[in-house]
Amino acid sequence: MAKQYFDTPDCASDKRLAEIGCLGVSVKAYTDNGVFSKGELDEGSETLLNALPPIFGAALDLGCGWGAVGLILKKKYPEIELVMTDVNERALELSRENLALNKLCAEVISSDGYSALEDRLFQFIITNPPIRAGKQVVYRFFSEAREHLADKGKLYIVIRKQQGAESALRYLKELYETAEKIDNHKGFWVIECSGAKQSEM
Repeated sequence: MAKQYFDTPDCASDKRLAEIGCLGVSVKAYTDNGVFSKGELDEGSETLLNALPPIFGAALDLGCGWGAVGLILKKKYPEIELVMTDVNERALELSRENLALNKLCAEVISSDGYSALEDRLFQFIITNPPIRAGKQVVYRFFSEAREHLADKGKLYIVIRKQQGAESALRYLKELYETAEKIDNHKGFWVIECSGAKQSEM
């Protein structure tokens, strides 16, 4: 299991300030060692952002890292109620710092998946999941999302074909009434899910 996803990193900090742009907006952000995608907006997150419909209401950036997805969404859609979660303490610190740097407001919570979210519901759950953490962890993210989607809420996931997108989609079809690939860019699949199958809950 990759330490960068599940603990305070033991590697030395080496923060770098980057400027990232997507969806017609740009933000400045600090990135660091031990947190995914240092110094840039990774292709998976960019593909995910570009595939999303307009965001409204309550939105969850699950496994937020240094905040790439959440920062762009909050800048693009300032009225959303954004929650950003991670278990990597350095990532959480960066997310808080980056929100302040860009004068944006969101709730940043230390949470292993949905463990700290209790019964909170979201119109959108958006994740570039920690594939290196292993299939068991990632599939738990997919399954437990059903308990945190509001009525007509949707789950959006990006995953590379070579890292198991096809098998992930088959699993998601078992959990949701609708699960389909809505974009495919350079091998990155964006999957949209809605309508939890109650018999599977």
